[in-house]
Amino acid sequence: MNLRIIAIIFVFIFQIQKITSQSSIPHLKKVGDETQLIVDGNPFIVLGGELGNSTFTSVDYMEPHWETLKAMNLNTVLAPVYWELIEPQEGQYDFELLDKLIEETRRNDLKMIVLWFGSWKNSMSSHVPSWVKQNQEKYPRAKDERGVSQEILTPFSKENLNADLNAFRALIQHIKEIDKGHQTVIMVQPENEIGMLPSARDYHPLATKHFKEEVPEELINYLIEHKENLVPEFLKVWKENGFRTTGNWEEIFGAGYATDEIFMAWYFSKYAEAITKAGKEIYPLPMFVNAALIRPGKIPGEYPSAGPLPHLMDIWKAGAPSIDMFSPDFYTPDFEYWNDLYVRQNNPLFVPEHRFDNTVGAKALFAIGHYEAIGFSPFGIESNVNMELANAYRLIEQLHPIIVDNFGQNKIDGVLLEKDKILSTVVLGDYEFSFKNSYTLGWEAGATDEVWDSGGAIIIQTDTNEFFVAGSGIVVTFKNWKQRDKIVGILKNEEGKFKDGKWEVIRHLNGDQTHQGRHIRISHGDYSIQRIQLYEYE
Repeated sequence: MNLRIIAIIFVFIFQIQKITSQSSIPHLKKVGDETQLIVDGNPFIVLGGELGNSTFTSVDYMEPHWETLKAMNLNTVLAPVYWELIEPQEGQYDFELLDKLIEETRRNDLKMIVLWFGSWKNSMSSHVPSWVKQNQEKYPRAKDERGVSQEILTPFSKENLNADLNAFRALIQHIKEIDKGHQTVIMVQPENEIGMLPSARDYHPLATKHFKEEVPEELINYLIEHKENLVPEFLKVWKENGFRTTGNWEEIFGAGYATDEIFMAWYFSKYAEAITKAGKEIYPLPMFVNAALIRPGKIPGEYPSAGPLPHLMDIWKAGAPSIDMFSPDFYTPDFEYWNDLYVRQNNPLFVPEHRFDNTVGAKALFAIGHYEAIGFSPFGIESNVNMELANAYRLIEQLHPIIVDNFGQNKIDGVLLEKDKILSTVVLGDYEFSFKNSYTLGWEAGATDEVWDSGGAIIIQTDTNEFFVAGSGIVVTFKNWKQRDKIVGILKNEEGKFKDGKWEVIRHLNGDQTHQGRHIRISHGDYSIQRIQLYEYE
């Protein structure tokens, strides 16, 4: 065998080993137009819960909370890891607490998503080590337009970036060493809710220097290449200034808050890219960044300016290609509106943080169904057992095999029904389904003039005329949109459950339960799964 053939064989073996290594750790996989998270070699839906910021800092403090997490049918805990705790002295790392908490997560048969509270957490630099906080000359802070320093590390400092990089590399290396064989840690969030406050941009001298310079060629090239696919909010800003491709930030994008925010988004994204890329070079887990959403009527600086928000998605995609997805944190209404913005440009939806209220069950079903989301996670999950969430997660867990079988094939959808949105229409195959909040029937207790509980559901097509509907607070009617002269009736309607992946009938529904064959219904609070078969007659 000659040397050339031997060399080719070695290259081939290396490539196979590389592919095998990549596929043996948690990763994202494209299925049709959607994206799946793969864990332990199988598709995984994050039924998550994020711990309160100070909860995951003590094994003893966490001890009574594990049962609460399991009572809500979680499969994943989102846990903050503080820079100040793992590197209390520069270059000296302490992973003892993290190790114990990963062990406890594993022992409780849960997965973990690590939230890196590094340079920024909720825009602020509150979780950086004391040796960073106390050395402002070496680790400079952002300044507002009056020149007042903020509790925010400036992203324009190489010293700030290098210090964070060193810590993040050490964290990811440690996770790889202790967990690669277990896959307890399945994703990582570098930084948390990056954004500039209380000004739209940083006025540190380093920032002002960059602001007066030419817009980087890297960004201009991206904009030119992707001009036909830029989000309309950003395209409008660039268009109003004549689609210029040379000049400084104000010359290309105009003067004002919009340009201040675009400028900061570029440098925040480049900072986050450096962190993310460095981590992935060590252990390429999926990595995402999250954003605090804009409250109504607020301008940049009144909300955390320049984070990975939908209108800035192009800047972040250009500046941070190593980041797998941009994710919304919900403490505002308009759940569907914001998610619709986030799934543009094939961005996978993952909701890592949502206010822990009574809407989370319906919203989890909607996110997993309508967007075929990576997962869903309320915040402060250890505070109490929320049965709305527990019941929704129970249904999603049961449906997991048929969600996987039909994923990315336009056979899955979901609905979210509120008082101001009592109707939602879904089309699957030949059929159009009209979902209404079950309070519209008029006989169900619980609704008031002011407040209606949220209704939510997943619907999955498993055959030409067979569908599974799971959720709560819904009433559904149907018609054949291709054969409009036909009347659609219920051939069979079963309430049941999946056990070990097999469908078990609890009861056959008819008569009053189906309004004599005119609709299917799942009342508020009654989280259940129904299988329906439809037929047509004249």
